[in-house]
Amino acid sequence: MSALIPYIDEPHPVTGVTNAKFGIWLFLASEVMLFGALFSTYIMLRLNSNSWPHGVLNVPLATLNTAALISSSVTIVLAWASLKMKDFKGYRRNMIATILLSCVFLVVKYIEYSAKFHHHLFPSTHTFYAIYFVMTGLHGLHVIGGIVVNLYLAFPGAKMWQTEPERFTGRVEVAGLYWHFVDLVWIFLFPVLYLL
Repeated sequence: MSALIPYIDEPHPVTGVTNAKFGIWLFLASEVMLFGALFSTYIMLRLNSNSWPHGVLNVPLATLNTAALISSSVTIVLAWASLKMKDFKGYRRNMIATILLSCVFLVVKYIEYSAKFHHHLFPSTHTFYAIYFVMTGLHGLHVIGGIVVNLYLAFPGAKMWQTEPERFTGRVEVAGLYWHFVDLVWIFLFPVLYLL
């Protein structure tokens, strides 16, 4: 016998949000702590270093990545808005655009990593490269996770639209909140690592 789980489509009267949205906010709070610890580590390492390298990262490539991620934030909002307007084709088009822009980010990051490895710059080369590879690598794993979820929602998971459109729209909204967090982390990584 299966029990009906309350507050899947309707907001909880106390929190004002659905279970899924409440869950993603709790998850994102833990992610803020994780990246907050890494940013704090970066600040402490940089303040205590006498030989911090400057101008060693490719700012034009990072700028391209920033544009790709900001654009993907726009397209995922457009995907969610399309569902709210009952436009499934618009949803799928915008979700695919989000996925493609995410893949652009990963390809550019691959190019950047390859150039570093070609010049024999590894995490063991300098403390800066250690923190650079850890922070951007962890962020890249989050991008991959977002791509997997968005691919699922764009294709096999989209069947839910036929039977439970409100619930499906809620899932896309939750995926969008995660994606905005991933973009926000990059917006902090870009100036801290590449420009300062």
